[in-house]
Amino acid sequence: MSEPANPDQGPAIPDEGSVVTYERRGRVAIVTLNRPDYRNAQNSVMTYALDAAFERAVEDPEVGVIVLAGNGKHFSAGHDIGTPGRDHHVRYQNKAALWWDHVDRVGGDQRFARELEVYLGMCRRWREIPKPTIAMVQGACIAGGLMLAWVCDLIIASDDAFFSDPVVRMGIPGVEYFAHPWVMGPRAAKEFLFTGDRFGAAQAKEWGMVNRVVPRAELESETLALAEKIATMPQFGLALTKKAVNQAEDLMGMRSGMDSVFGLHHFAHAHNAEVGADSLGGMNAKSMKASASTAEQNGTT
Repeated sequence: MSEPANPDQGPAIPDEGSVVTYERRGRVAIVTLNRPDYRNAQNSVMTYALDAAFERAVEDPEVGVIVLAGNGKHFSAGHDIGTPGRDHHVRYQNKAALWWDHVDRVGGDQRFARELEVYLGMCRRWREIPKPTIAMVQGACIAGGLMLAWVCDLIIASDDAFFSDPVVRMGIPGVEYFAHPWVMGPRAAKEFLFTGDRFGAAQAKEWGMVNRVVPRAELESETLALAEKIATMPQFGLALTKKAVNQAEDLMGMRSGMDSVFGLHHFAHAHNAEVGADSLGGMNAKSMKASASTAEQNGTT
């Protein structure tokens, strides 16, 4: 795990132990988000621990497939915007983007530098992992949680999984890794974003965002069975096949589209800060959760 370059800056971050765990079962590496008390909200400690775990799996020639899981009831509730472990003020050594550090910057300069590294940059880095990756999703997969699942090649969801990107409630056009039109199609992406509602695993599969939906009790066994089957294929052949599909997506505009939306994302943050209380449009973790609950009660599944 990458250590903070300057641990004395700002409020102290509580030691939560291993926020990402790593296990190898045969030719399958299981990388698990491990902040279950906070629904696996992703802070920078987790981001760099994830990166270290993925790097470990890539470098191990015995690993054929990587499974990304979440400990507890939920896969991930998204980016950490309100737990005691929120560490947006801490300097870490950049690994994904060749850009200056965010800590000593202000305003849009600070936010752009940080999100270019820990959100967009890291997700792009993980999308290019040369080994097949499978997201094993249960419960909540919200906003930043979507980004973690979407960088994986396959998504296996339990029947209790639900998905949403509610950041339009902040006046922001979707999360930083804007893959929506490519993972579910343009019209589904618009409904997903325009409503901010939660959609269940069956709907996600109908849109093509999820490969398989299985009973919660069978999620791990079904995911590992698929991973083990894929791991028997030639490793270099899998790597080249993955690169081929990713290149085809990029030729369909995924990378350039994501770049353009990243600019709109930051324009929205700046607009919020100029006309309102803060760059998040006055929203926080509690108000976002309350809004999602209201939408669910109004009939969203």
